[in-house]
Amino acid sequence: MTAVGDRVDTIVAARLSGPGSSLAPLGPVDVFLADGAIVDIAPAGAVRPVGRVLDAGGAWVIPGLWDHHVHVMQWALVAQRQHLDVATSAADAAQIMAWAPVLSDGRRVGTGFRDGLWGDAPTLELIDAATGAVPTYLINSDVHSVWMNSAAFEREGMRPDESGLVREEPAFEISRRLNDVDPAVGDAAVDAMAADAASRGVVGIVDLDMAWNASAWERRVAGGFDALRVDFGIYPEHLERAVGEGLRTGDELTGSGGLVRVGPLKVITDGSLGTRTAACSHHYTGEPGNVGALNYPPDEVLALMTRATGAGIDCAIHAIGDVANSAALDAFAASGARGTIEHAQLVAHADLARFARLGVAASVQPEHALDDRDMTDAMWRDQTALVYPLRSLSAAGANLRFGSDAPVARLDPWAAMASAVHRSRDGREAWRPDERVSAEIAMAASTRGGSTSPSMLQPGTVADLVVCDRDPATADEWELRATTVAATVLAGRVTHLA
Repeated sequence: MTAVGDRVDTIVAARLSGPGSSLAPLGPVDVFLADGAIVDIAPAGAVRPVGRVLDAGGAWVIPGLWDHHVHVMQWALVAQRQHLDVATSAADAAQIMAWAPVLSDGRRVGTGFRDGLWGDAPTLELIDAATGAVPTYLINSDVHSVWMNSAAFEREGMRPDESGLVREEPAFEISRRLNDVDPAVGDAAVDAMAADAASRGVVGIVDLDMAWNASAWERRVAGGFDALRVDFGIYPEHLERAVGEGLRTGDELTGSGGLVRVGPLKVITDGSLGTRTAACSHHYTGEPGNVGALNYPPDEVLALMTRATGAGIDCAIHAIGDVANSAALDAFAASGARGTIEHAQLVAHADLARFARLGVAASVQPEHALDDRDMTDAMWRDQTALVYPLRSLSAAGANLRFGSDAPVARLDPWAAMASAVHRSRDGREAWRPDERVSAEIAMAASTRGGSTSPSMLQPGTVADLVVCDRDPATADEWELRATTVAATVLAGRVTHLA
């Protein structure tokens, strides 16, 4: 009887879908594994199964799925925080927090509010009246702003303005403090997060927590973490430490067996749509003069990327507005850096082809398009660049890599694929349907290498596999979102079994 943790030698009675499946035998197949890799794919029953057998029972096998943008600790702690996605106004959010549980550290923490279309505005007076003396924090869904009461400002040693909001770097600092929990508590939450991810067919993530991630992952690996592959990011304030310690992108963390590796330098070069700080070429509708802002001067971004590239570290550059995307591409061109632009939500027509030409992947989050559709139509109505241009980027040759940006969106690759392919959710008509991509591109973009160099179902490739109940290539939107994973296999080892 196969169990989680077992190594599998043969997967029998499987049907294949996704990259590489077109080269496999037609009909049901048996997949043979050895030393963490696929060694053969044969028609079902043609070759005697060997070793431990996982019976797919006619289910579909696809390559293992990746989420290319996760804030691991912040996502892991969401379960302990008050959800604010249902808040319809500032007054509503404040009242929800008035009844939110107080955590063991004496704080109330809520997450996920979207104030872009609220009819009222957050104010310090409003949140103080609702929450009193308990330090209370409301994290925007985009994580680029935090609404706090006076008690929270006093606890954090910050001075409030009338709104009670902090934005960009001060908001990130608040998140860092809130995420700095007891390691035993945090690591248990990460274990639960990883098990949930594996249950969705995820075999790997890119962890972009705003912290020195090397030591956190060393501790987790020492504690037995082995549920996912992890590439962990480095932030500018830690770049010199990383260079000094000789960290290079792709290097494996000692003791991880190759599961945990050094990832890219992450630089957040502009803000977000929801906080109205993404750097755009035209003003936000209804806010004359507000075009967002760059968080760093372009020459400083170039210096960071040049330093990282010289040390063998790839770059992941957060750029949401079209001005930020153009500046990021300029920096890639000047520095010779390798890596990704994270988000690419508003891209100038002239910049589409530059992604492929410079070898820069577009690390995008398809669920954001539907989360933000109403805000986008309201706030970016005057923009002339392309909004959430998935098909346009792909057609121009860019390598798409899908992710969630959890906790901004739920860590769920099936939801990401459904949003990318159908551009619809909750029965609404498709939003900007001309930017839909094919199911084949969506599946490829959800693997480690992305849409132009996906993980393949063929002998000689790593045995990171998902057994699921339907063919993603033919599923409609509702079916994709409801996909059930029967088993997840990581280098031949079972990490999830339904």
